[in-house]
Amino acid sequence: MSKSLKKIVEESREKNQPEVDMCDRGISNMLDVPGLFTLSHITQLVLSHNKLTTVPANIADLRNIEVLNFFNNQIEELPTQISSLQKLKHLNLGMNRLNTLPRGFGSLPALEVLDLTYNNLNENSLPGNFFYLTTLRALYLSDNDFEILPPDIGKLTKLQIVSNLSKFLENQFTFAMLVGIESSQFEK
Repeated sequence: MSKSLKKIVEESREKNQPEVDMCDRGISNMLDVPGLFTLSHITQLVLSHNKLTTVPANIADLRNIEVLNFFNNQIEELPTQISSLQKLKHLNLGMNRLNTLPRGFGSLPALEVLDLTYNNLNENSLPGNFFYLTTLRALYLSDNDFEILPPDIGKLTKLQIVSNLSKFLENQFTFAMLVGIESSQFEK
């Protein structure tokens, strides 16, 4: 029998475990996980393959989080408070229902890997400061609704991997913007 969510939280607190895995637990609301937001010591939280539709503002209480995995949920929006996660390095939001990213999203000073695959995003979904993510090394955009690659992508000078480039590479301007990219995934 699998551990209860409460037991997982208690064990993490008692043993000071930095990683909490709640993958495929049928969770529809993070606020229903007793004590989750009191785990300010954790650096990794896996909530993939659940039924989440939102991420509560309390996410900001996980101030030491470095890895957040929300892959394969039903998340439609993120709170602006997500931008207060100053240590966040890896954010997986693939296979959700995001139409937009919150204001301030570009204020994540440590973010290196961002997976936005299989959402409903387009070039108008990105907040004005999105291209301030100067530490971003990998950006996954496949299977969204982007018609063009925003010109400001050139501001992401540390970017090494961008997925879904093939549909944009017919445009020479795109090549000029992406001079710093060392590796890319060419997929249709």
